Amino acid sequence: MTLEHANLLHVGFVAVISAIILYTILSARAGRKLFIRRIPGLSAIDEAVGRATEMGRPMLFSTGLSTIDIDSLQALAIAQYVARLAARYGNRLIVPVVDPVVFAIAEQLVREAYASEGKPEAFRADDVRFLSDQQFAYAAGVMGLINRERVASTFFFGYFYAESLLLSETGQEVGAIQIAGTPATTQVPFFLASCDYTIIGDEFYAASAYLTREPTLLGSLVGQDVGKGLLLLMVVLGTVTAVPGMPLHFISKWLARWLFGG
Repeated sequence: MTLEHANLLHVGFVAVISAIILYTILSARAGRKLFIRRIPGLSAIDEAVGRATEMGRPMLFSTGLSTIDIDSLQALAIAQYVARLAARYGNRLIVPVVDPVVFAIAEQLVREAYASEGKPEAFRADDVRFLSDQQFAYAAGVMGLINRERVASTFFFGYFYAESLLLSETGQEVGAIQIAGTPATTQVPFFLASCDYTIIGDEFYAASAYLTREPTLLGSLVGQDVGKGLLLLMVVLGTVTAVPGMPLHFISKWLARWLFGG
């Protein structure tokens, strides 16, 4: 948000929202229990890991085609959570990546996940693989892994393009339970059609707070939701006051003259 052309109302609103977010973060860090609603797709991660373990087959986690950005970092945070579950239950997690920098980070995160569960020896370095930095070469490599390893669960989190349906349909062919999450609105319909659970929109960015329950992330998420509610309320009030003949219309015109000199 830029404040270059902001007026008093804009500055005040930003200040209020910032204060609310800061307050919820401090409250969460002080031990206050903050509620966030259940997200079915993320709740199903434990189920998918458990099913793979029962079947004695590995899992696959794709972080999409992003380089280092907010989407790939969010996907890696979810991958680390899944890796911890895999280590806890004694299963394998295969993480194919498309970017060399993401590969280095993913390898370290998965290694740390196994170590945090007290099973560093269970980590297999070749389960985190750099396949290719080309879109369909990467897609072909992931499809090959799904078929050869006969994975029981697949996780598609990150930014995807035309390869999304190729990957998820391959998972369908081997009977894998599939969970996907992406901010790419053009690919959401394909994941909805071929995956068991799909994370849509803001839920993708709320994933790390939902899974880890880390106070700072949780407080920030709740504070932002409160801010969105206030913004929606302002839109509704603005719409009502803009209707000629309504009592609030005259009040809004007086406020506009007072605030903006109009």
